[in-house]
Amino acid sequence: MIAWLTRDSLAFPPADEAPPDGPLAVGGDLSAARLLRAYRAGIFPWYNEPPILWWSPDPRMVLLPHELRINRSLAKAMRKRAFDMTFDTAFPAVIRACAAPRANADGTWITPDIMAAYEDLFHRGHAHSVEAWQDGLLVGGLYGVTVGGAFFGESMFSRVSYASKIAFAQLVFRLRENGFTLIDCQVASDHMAALGARNISRHTFLRHLRVAVDQAIPAGRWETASETLP
Repeated sequence: MIAWLTRDSLAFPPADEAPPDGPLAVGGDLSAARLLRAYRAGIFPWYNEPPILWWSPDPRMVLLPHELRINRSLAKAMRKRAFDMTFDTAFPAVIRACAAPRANADGTWITPDIMAAYEDLFHRGHAHSVEAWQDGLLVGGLYGVTVGGAFFGESMFSRVSYASKIAFAQLVFRLRENGFTLIDCQVASDHMAALGARNISRHTFLRHLRVAVDQAIPAGRWETASETLP
């Protein structure tokens, strides 16, 4: 049975009760308190239209920061220094770019309600963006949510080759520097697998997650370093 959530309770069923490829719960809202509670428990929202669907898939794709894979072509692109990289300077623009129509997808799950909810998390210091700029134009980037030492990747976009991959590498370098231990990529994709992400069982994911979210890494806006690429 799928649990129906009410607005007056933030409680979720245990994540390990979710079917492997179906939603755990339906309903509720996208308040900051509910979203942070969901992420801490290994649950995330994903839906195209109301009601809200909450998921905890099995297996789960993750990247441990020290397992980032940079292949030869990506390393070559990084050495060209073709992009100016920033953090948390254009979150609304990044999430809107991620929501834009794509050639290989019908519609988007990043609805106006999702945008508003994650911009609220951004202002609270729990959501972050990485931006890739070229000649003053935003050409790639990504956004996600942090709780403790866990980063939960939500979406990325690229208008120029390698922009999103370099933005992701930049993110991983930042997370390493600050002691993060887990990057949640949610569901399997060849794009993330090429960067070193791998599937693990939900049981193993939840074990890693419990350790990561309890790390004493405070929320807050990320400053842009003058140079963080190796």
